[in-house]
Amino acid sequence: VQLQASGGGLVQAGGSLRLSCAASGSTFSINARGWYRQAPGKQRELVAHISSGGIINYADFVKGRFTASRDAAKNTWDLQMSSLKPEDTAVYYCHGINHHTGYNYWGQGTLVTVSS
Repeated sequence: VQLQASGGGLVQAGGSLRLSCAASGSTFSINARGWYRQAPGKQRELVAHISSGGIINYADFVKGRFTASRDAAKNTWDLQMSSLKPEDTAVYYCHGINHHTGYNYWGQGTLVTVSS
C-alpha cells in the first residue's frame, strides 16, 4: 500500500487549504484512515480519524475548522482546513491502518505553513 498526500502550501492566517490522500496498491488492507500532523519540535498528533464505517472524529484543536471526508470508491480521503492559524503550521501526514495486523501506513507528508 502506498499513500500519496498532496495539497500543502503557504497560506495566511484565516485562510483555507485542502489536503488530499490517494491510496494505491492493496488498498483493501486499509480499515481506518485519517490525518496526523507534526509541528517542529513536537510529537506527531492525530488531527482527524475516519473509521472503517465512515465515522469521523476530530482533535479538539481543529473541531469546527477542519472537515475530513473520504471517497471509498476512489480510495481517497481529504482534509478541508479553514480558519487556519499559525499554530496549524506542521507537516501533515495521511494515515491508514489495518485493524487485523495493526500495521500503519503513512503518506510522505505535506507541509502546511500558516503565516500571521
